[in-house]
Amino acid sequence: MFVWGSTIHGELGLGGIEDEHIFTPRALDWFGADSIVSTALGDHHTLLLSEDGKIYSCGNNDYGQLGHDLPRKRPRMSLFKLVSCLDAHPITMVACGKAHSLALNKWGQVFAWGSDACGQLGHQLGHVLQPVPKIVKSLAKYNVVQIACGRLHSVALTNNGEIFCWGGNTFGELGNGHTSVCEPTPISVTSLCGIPFAFIACGSHHTFALSKSGAVFGWGKNTHGQLGLNDTTNKLFPNQLRTLRNIRVRYITCGEDFSTFLTMDGGVFSCGAGTNGQLGHGSSSNEILPRQVVELMGSTITQISCGRKHTLAFVPSRGRVYSFGVGGSGQLGLRKTTSASTPQVVLGPWVSPSGASVVPTSSTDKNAIKRIYAGGDRCIVIVKSMDRVLSPYDCRFYDKKSQILQVDYDYLMKFLNVSNEKPLDQDFLSYLEIVFKSLQCLNGSFLLDNNQHYCCSSKHHGVDVALAERCFSLIGKYENDSIKELIWNSIVEDILPKLSASPPDVESLRIYLTMPLYHEFNNPKQHLRLHKPFTHSLLSLGKHPNRVIGSWWRMMTADYFERLVNIFKSVVSFILRGQKIPENKTVFYDASLVSMLDILSFLNKLNHFIEGFKVPYDTFHLSDLGDYLDVRVDYVLWLSDPGTGKLFLCNYPFIFDAQAKTQLLETDQSIQMQNAMQSAAQQAFVAMLLQPSAGLNITQFLVLNISRDHIVEDSLRELSLVSSNDLKKPLKIKFCGEEAEDAGGVRKEFFMLLLREILDPKYGMFKEYEETRAIWFSDNTFEDGDVYALIGMICGLAIYNFTIIDIPFPLALYKKLLEEPVGLAEMKGLSPSVHNSLQSLLDYDGDDIVDVFSLSFEVNKDVFGQITTVPLKTNGSNIPVTQDNKREYVNLYVDYIFHESVKVQYNSFHDGFMKVCGGRVLQLFHSHELMAVVVGNENYDWHALEEVAEYKNGFTSSSKTIRWFWEVIHEMSLADKKKFLLFLTGSDRIPIQGMKAIKIIIQKTNDDKYLPVAHTCFNLLDLPQYKTKERLRYKLMQAIQQTQGFSLV
Repeated sequence: MFVWGSTIHGELGLGGIEDEHIFTPRALDWFGADSIVSTALGDHHTLLLSEDGKIYSCGNNDYGQLGHDLPRKRPRMSLFKLVSCLDAHPITMVACGKAHSLALNKWGQVFAWGSDACGQLGHQLGHVLQPVPKIVKSLAKYNVVQIACGRLHSVALTNNGEIFCWGGNTFGELGNGHTSVCEPTPISVTSLCGIPFAFIACGSHHTFALSKSGAVFGWGKNTHGQLGLNDTTNKLFPNQLRTLRNIRVRYITCGEDFSTFLTMDGGVFSCGAGTNGQLGHGSSSNEILPRQVVELMGSTITQISCGRKHTLAFVPSRGRVYSFGVGGSGQLGLRKTTSASTPQVVLGPWVSPSGASVVPTSSTDKNAIKRIYAGGDRCIVIVKSMDRVLSPYDCRFYDKKSQILQVDYDYLMKFLNVSNEKPLDQDFLSYLEIVFKSLQCLNGSFLLDNNQHYCCSSKHHGVDVALAERCFSLIGKYENDSIKELIWNSIVEDILPKLSASPPDVESLRIYLTMPLYHEFNNPKQHLRLHKPFTHSLLSLGKHPNRVIGSWWRMMTADYFERLVNIFKSVVSFILRGQKIPENKTVFYDASLVSMLDILSFLNKLNHFIEGFKVPYDTFHLSDLGDYLDVRVDYVLWLSDPGTGKLFLCNYPFIFDAQAKTQLLETDQSIQMQNAMQSAAQQAFVAMLLQPSAGLNITQFLVLNISRDHIVEDSLRELSLVSSNDLKKPLKIKFCGEEAEDAGGVRKEFFMLLLREILDPKYGMFKEYEETRAIWFSDNTFEDGDVYALIGMICGLAIYNFTIIDIPFPLALYKKLLEEPVGLAEMKGLSPSVHNSLQSLLDYDGDDIVDVFSLSFEVNKDVFGQITTVPLKTNGSNIPVTQDNKREYVNLYVDYIFHESVKVQYNSFHDGFMKVCGGRVLQLFHSHELMAVVVGNENYDWHALEEVAEYKNGFTSSSKTIRWFWEVIHEMSLADKKKFLLFLTGSDRIPIQGMKAIKIIIQKTNDDKYLPVAHTCFNLLDLPQYKTKERLRYKLMQAIQQTQGFSLV
């Protein structure tokens, strides 16, 4: 060991010398020096800890801080003496304040002695001094893993992650929200609940705690900016040093009014009082924000330590110790008493890894540094012979014994197969009880390896979710019921009640990521004790933490996200099943039910944030909802509710499947039709009073009289004559001069013929995009708004009459109708090449973006063969697209295509559509569903089609020809199956209710020379009775190849 600095009080243990200051490192000639593994330095006393857990002390003993009652005279004669009363307690850590000492034994017990003027010993006995070590009884029920001392206060970290403070609190250094002279009872810093801490440190009157993922919290005295919070106000509660969040701090050490921080990369930052150069910045000014010590950049620092007003730093690659700060007592080891404001090499007789000595020496001993310490106005360096120092101590890596407990998969695995009959290991039960009752321990578990969990933020949770899943899955497999019950009780009685609406940090939110992996979340019967408090806590969170959890859940795998949805869906189903809802009633209010629905609503919104959805939107559907209640009743009551805040499932429309939404559309149609009929009846009654000869002319159908030769003009005329209510009635078409009764087939034909005419390119109303075959409103057209309004009404009528129409609008149209945001993602449905070009612009990060893309804020437009440019903003032609404004350019481009350029055309379409579908029922759909209602979807189920098929003219489901027919269908490729569907129904897409809604009829014809014939308006197939299956296949394949369907040419 080498020592230097002040020895006025004998604090260097040199004994029998006249020198008051040692200016260069001097070897400590003491028999026990070689066994020392750690030291603690108070203002004027020193503790040494040996490898066998013994404590030796020397220096000032005016307050009994040395732990023995030896005489206090001639302190400079002091040598290190054994603190013998702790012989039976193997000590693992020591700490010193101004005049008090702490020791921690291997069993997590804390001993304190010395001055107790401010209650810093925690004994609560009111003694001014305690010369003999005494256990801190109020901490006896905890297992302490770290201790630290300020000048007049003490801090302890327990293995369950709690931080306790006691002693002087003049500046708020205990972090309990108020100031006081004396706090003798250890107080838990409750405002930090949930954060997994890895390290604690104290300055004279300020305190720091460092989380596992690098978040630094400070509190107490801040008159010189020593808390690094950009001000000089004392802090009574812990405050986070946000400027240090992303630099991966691993270690903190503090002086009197300054602080230093060591990062994972070996960088040193400092703040606080700098009047003596102790910050190392080359000046004597204070710093209120942590600033990197530039002179140490380029070197990897592995140890730092602070004295009262000086700092030491160690660079192992050179074997050099650097010092800076006040030097009046020789504490800088520079052979002089001057101070230094930049790091200086300590002139010590140790060697670098290469064997070269820092200073010339006649000694043949080659000692390498193991650890460095600073405290008060002195320093101590522990050295070992080069051949014994495999690697110096590194502050950046923690001893596992000094860390809080965490869930350990291998440890859990050992007890997997312990049966109920076998006795349980008490240490294991104690471990489970600590870990699963501690929010800090759970949040500190399952972290990513290799420090990848650092820089925790809304974009990076740092959790190894696969590991968490394995651990919770393992718990679910335990054979022993006592173990499972202990974990269950710990979670529901301790963890869930601790979840705060205002969590102190993002690291405390990790529980919301890992807890749903607990197997009991799959059991809806436990919802009152598990799901309800969990969701209540989550829904009570403030805006920022709520956004963080949303961001984390959004970045999880689809499997994890679907698991969340299914967890809360199962609880909703369980509660609804238990309500046994009577007819003509809707759901009863239930706080758990509302919480589950609100969480599902939260997840549904997250699902919409992701392009293309994280999980399919039907993942949220409750397919068994119809088993518990009549959704039509819920809808009617919802419509008539004036906004009382009652619970209606219609406020959560994402849980309705296609069947339920079809029922709601039918219900809405019935209500609207009833309203229309009542209105018509009133009008007819008034007419009868005025004109007794007039009869009641009320029809329950919307009947359009159409001429095939003037289908567009007649449709415009007929629809312009009816009210919005009449448009909700079932539609029937009467073609002039034809007797056919419209049972659905004529209506279907009407839609086909009308759309084929309107969408004909010769009218120029729509622009077709070749890549996707999708159409969009043309921004150059001579047609007036009435025709666009007609198309809007046609789409609305198709919805209300459950008829699929072939109108290839992109998803963007339906998003606009439902007022959902339309962005770059929707461009893919119109023109993938334009989408990719714009996306590549956003992804490009080169400085030469102007030269590479040569874009300005304008868009090219084809006006009848002539290319013109349209500015996207004022003077856009003269504004180049740069890295700074490229996002604005893309947003304006997309806005121009989807909104600005087609505003008039779309508004007419919108008005026509809303004339039919303007009711609240539209709020129950989202864009994908609305699109599926209009143009169908591709969720094919060919067996369902077979199950609902009907047969005529002698065919039955067991007829040989019919069996062959379905075998051929099922053996077809998907492409050929779609051709068959197009051939038979006029569309290769299916209704939102699924294929069971396509009622096809197959009737027998006798002449097998002919091909099968489809009557698309009626979904009717004329199928000859072929003699072989192969002939049937051949003829059917011929038939489906010849169909054209109705689409844009």
